[in-house]
Amino acid sequence: MSGYKAMLFDLDDTILNRDMAVDKLFLIILEKCYEDVKDSVKDKMLQKFKELDNRGYGVGDKTNVLESFFDDFPPKYRMHRNGIQDFWNHHFPLCFSMDPTILKIVNAIKMKVKVAIITNGSTQRQKDKIMNTNLNSCFDLIIISEEVGFSKPDKRIFELALNKLNVEPEAALFVGDNIEKDIGGCQNANIKGIWYNPHRVKNGTEIKPYAEIDSFDRLLSYFT
Repeated sequence: MSGYKAMLFDLDDTILNRDMAVDKLFLIILEKCYEDVKDSVKDKMLQKFKELDNRGYGVGDKTNVLESFFDDFPPKYRMHRNGIQDFWNHHFPLCFSMDPTILKIVNAIKMKVKVAIITNGSTQRQKDKIMNTNLNSCFDLIIISEEVGFSKPDKRIFELALNKLNVEPEAALFVGDNIEKDIGGCQNANIKGIWYNPHRVKNGTEIKPYAEIDSFDRLLSYFT
């Protein structure tokens, strides 16, 4: 297919593996706050941590996530409530790493069209993730919801990206893992949405993506 001038990407769980970063953050918390935890208990703790994190996904303040976790699994060294947010802001961005295969694919796409990131989240945390993984040098444009004042699925965040890139909606594709915020959102702005669904989750919504992929290399076919 040809005629496209831009490919826009979500950040967490699309370009970057957020789930893997949550695993790493959990290990830091385990080392900092607990001692001699049995493997069977660790598994339960990780499961609970992921459940609480996902409930707070997209929420700037992560204090309640860890406070609830400590209530369920009392630690030997409990972090003070006032320090939790700083701990999260410092450590979580450092838990992300860039998959070299995905980086190679993004760079190949960049040789053909403009590439951009549109991400929901706090400005500082998202910027830290991007800087720590050197993504800032890969993209023509990066838009963070807190910085611009509206978030996906609001069509204005997509329209802002198009305006800055000087690209019409029909000449852009958006790639994201969240069917409602990413795909529903970009469709609100008349952009074709490619649902990145590596775990092959069932689509329980009325939203119909333009395409669905479970592997990033499938994106290259849109430019060859």
